[in-house]
Amino acid sequence: MRVPLHVVVADALRERISSGELAVGAPLPSESELGAKFGASRGPVRQALAQLRNEGLIETSQGRVPTVLGRPLAHSIDDFFSFSAWVQATGRTPGQHTIELAWRVPPADVAAKLQLAASERAVVIVRRRSIDGLPAMLERSWYISEVGRQLFDFDPDEGSIFGALIERGVALDSGTHTIDAVAADAIDAEQLDVAVGTPLLRVERLTSSAGGQLLEYADDRYRTDRAKLAIRNSRSTSAVSRPSVARLASLSPVSSEGVTA
Repeated sequence: MRVPLHVVVADALRERISSGELAVGAPLPSESELGAKFGASRGPVRQALAQLRNEGLIETSQGRVPTVLGRPLAHSIDDFFSFSAWVQATGRTPGQHTIELAWRVPPADVAAKLQLAASERAVVIVRRRSIDGLPAMLERSWYISEVGRQLFDFDPDEGSIFGALIERGVALDSGTHTIDAVAADAIDAEQLDVAVGTPLLRVERLTSSAGGQLLEYADDRYRTDRAKLAIRNSRSTSAVSRPSVARLASLSPVSSEGVTA
């Protein structure tokens, strides 16, 4: 199936911005130059520019050449355990707002993931995470009781839950992630300022100690214009090389393997 021309133009410009070929503040080629390069009329070119503007990559204004506003930032997978640390490492400002913190009997699927009895309670926390004041992700985390009870001992809006729990000796050592896409429900839409049904990047996380004890299940939903997943493979001398996964930021930072908090 033929790829729409505006998608081709947007992808090419996005790649030039991501690679740094088009630096922050640099002007984009003119509409006529882009049209000539891609054999496109003004319509598809303007569609491509509108898409990049919506992603927060370029700035456009009446009568002025569009300029690069920001570019995706690569993020080491080792630091993905903390949303706050990751955002700070990119030079941006993380934020969080707690919507719910409570003891509850989790849904059956969550209880099964944490290997809890049917009536066993856990602690759930729902927070909206932001980057430079803009909503980027809605996290829903369930903690087993011995870990979750500690969330009531500090203000989760002050920063990283992950960091606070580590300081209290909680062994949040490893995370297994499943990545897919979901449609925004009513709560997602309200908290992330998107329409119901908007596609969101979902990262489901199951966190355990080094000894294998299950400690947390999380469902993190990212706005796709502010968080993307990049997987890079590299050849090595070994027969099998492990891919590295990185979070990227458009307006703000994206990724995969680790624990957000």
